[in-house]
Amino acid sequence: MFTILPIKGLFEQIEGFYCDGISAGLKPNNALDLGFIYSDTLCDVEALFTENRFQAAPLKHYQMYEKDFKTNFLLINSKNANAMTGKKGIEDINTIFSSLNYDVVNPIMSSTGVIGNPLPIEKIVKGANSFNLKAKNAYNLSKAIMTTDAYEKNCMYEVKLEDGSSFKIGAVAKGAGMINPNLATMLCFICTDANVPKKDMKEALKLNSKTTFNAISVDGDTSTNDTVLLLTNKKSNTYNKEAFFEALRLVMHDMAMLMVADGEGAKKAAAFEVKNAATYEEAEKAAKALSNSLLVKTALFGEDPNFGRIASTIGASGIKSDENRLVISYNDVIVYNKGELVFNEEVEQAAAKVLQNDKFKITCDIGVGEYDFTAYGCDLGYKYVEINADYRT
Repeated sequence: MFTILPIKGLFEQIEGFYCDGISAGLKPNNALDLGFIYSDTLCDVEALFTENRFQAAPLKHYQMYEKDFKTNFLLINSKNANAMTGKKGIEDINTIFSSLNYDVVNPIMSSTGVIGNPLPIEKIVKGANSFNLKAKNAYNLSKAIMTTDAYEKNCMYEVKLEDGSSFKIGAVAKGAGMINPNLATMLCFICTDANVPKKDMKEALKLNSKTTFNAISVDGDTSTNDTVLLLTNKKSNTYNKEAFFEALRLVMHDMAMLMVADGEGAKKAAAFEVKNAATYEEAEKAAKALSNSLLVKTALFGEDPNFGRIASTIGASGIKSDENRLVISYNDVIVYNKGELVFNEEVEQAAAKVLQNDKFKITCDIGVGEYDFTAYGCDLGYKYVEINADYRT
């Protein structure tokens, strides 16, 4: 038996982890733009990366380390993705780390921002050399890694086991646009003091990514930089596999839901539940088709319960389906029922009222099997176009 409790504060509370965010001049107006995570002991680390074939330099740099390496330092910059920068992008990372005025072991870099520009090495080195490695300010870190995010994203949990022992796990993340992870622009850094066996770290990340980061979409685009990093310093000397897997799922789910709700310009967060599909793969395929559909997203923006767009997307997804078995509902309001037209004025008004909420669920019961999957998405409106049209300017 175990208990998982959300606790106030951020992952800086975990013994041995330090973090902060500063202004290094990458963003205008002295905005925070450079951050770090430091551990006073070496950490085991595991990662999930984007499946975009053009992975950014920081991801390639990470993968050049030997298998099962340990680290004690993570450097994160915003404003510049260091992607599509060729060999120089990796060389620039090595230059930065070799220029630090403190010792770090197998340092990791993570970047987010505009693709195709070289890193401003001098600014990053100057900023990184001003870090106070004993700082504990995860809030500043969460602000420093933001790009088009409207707000910072973080969470913290404590896990208590039956024998009285406990461990903590928390995360900081960024992500609001280019969100259609396919692993895991999104970054997520998870820290814990749980004594997790190395083999369990990768298994837990992969398993939980399926229903969290891999189940969300803002705009259907997969970034070159998507990264999920899990660091453990093992200082609690406590571990329970079932408890850890569930706690990690909660952390990843929290971060994923914050990203969806913060979709660039988004006002609505929707869960797309596909039930009773012929296979798990088909349930997932249909749910993700709904979360990615621009027509569905714009209907949500207009608070229009146009179930025809939902049905059309299900049919176009290519899964096994039958309109005489299909049931579509907005929360508990059924708008289509196994071939029966129930969409009268009263039903439409009730469904429209559901869409006036900030969060809601659209359920599609396929009626041909027993497999379910839920994907998560948001609306798409004028602000998304404005943000991305002006992204580089």
